[in-house]
Amino acid sequence: MELIRGLHNLREQHRGCVGTIGNFDGVHLGHQAVLGQLAEKADELCLPMVLITFEPQPQEYFGQQSSPPRLMRFREKIQSLRRYAVDRVLCLPFNKALATMSPEDFVKKILVDGLGLRYLVVGDDFRYGCKRAGCFNDLQAAGQRHGFQVVNMHTFAVGAERVSSTRIRKALEQGDMTGAEELLGRDYRMSGRVAHGEKLGRQLGFPTANIHLHRKVSPLQGIFAVEVFGLDQEPLTGVASLGTRPTVDGTGTLLEVYLFDFDQEIYGRHIQVSFLHKLRDEERFDSIEALRVQIEKDVNDAKAWFALR
Repeated sequence: MELIRGLHNLREQHRGCVGTIGNFDGVHLGHQAVLGQLAEKADELCLPMVLITFEPQPQEYFGQQSSPPRLMRFREKIQSLRRYAVDRVLCLPFNKALATMSPEDFVKKILVDGLGLRYLVVGDDFRYGCKRAGCFNDLQAAGQRHGFQVVNMHTFAVGAERVSSTRIRKALEQGDMTGAEELLGRDYRMSGRVAHGEKLGRQLGFPTANIHLHRKVSPLQGIFAVEVFGLDQEPLTGVASLGTRPTVDGTGTLLEVYLFDFDQEIYGRHIQVSFLHKLRDEERFDSIEALRVQIEKDVNDAKAWFALR
């Protein structure tokens, strides 16, 4: 899969394709259905499949601090998309130039001149161009003028309700990891590189792998039973704390993972953490000793949960 950053990096060989446009945050079952629908058309027309996305996401550009938490960092999204039949990802910087682009220019500069698009799949609520002035019907009419077909993506529902990133965020916020898994088609994961920390876990007898998430807001917080991938043995089971560490006046959101029966040095390793079951919310304790006692209980509770799994 080829990652193309910006229109200026499009070349003649990139023209002629089928495509879709969106954030694809989470690459959930609904997204996967769109990619499957598009892959069928790509095979039929013998054309590559291109996914057009934005960085930052439009809601983040306009909403700033009020934008919803991402389910995935950009790197995680690209890694996930590699599992599907996506030939290219065109990542457009969402900036003032793009935000003020007219719907006509959006179609002409990006879809026609840039990509030579032949077939496009989007939702019927898709909006584009300055002030979201362009709608699905406008896009279909533009497609007729420029020679590409625009179709509505199939609705994918679980439990009689449409699968969406918003619905997954709600499940994560409520600690419903099973519900999130049903919508994602896999366990919810975060990834990152193991970094040096304050070594407090080691002092308490529970050394942790610390991962800085590089996120403004996390879609979930608390203490979880987890599996870890990316090390020599996998999966490894453990307990993860995801939050701000209020007992030690922590700043910023940190993911700390204690792996059962594991004592290897893994600083600098890139790992993936699957959140399987929420044990409890994050709490502030009156003392470090009270925190140690609770961590010991969390470890025992997680081991008991894995034993019954």
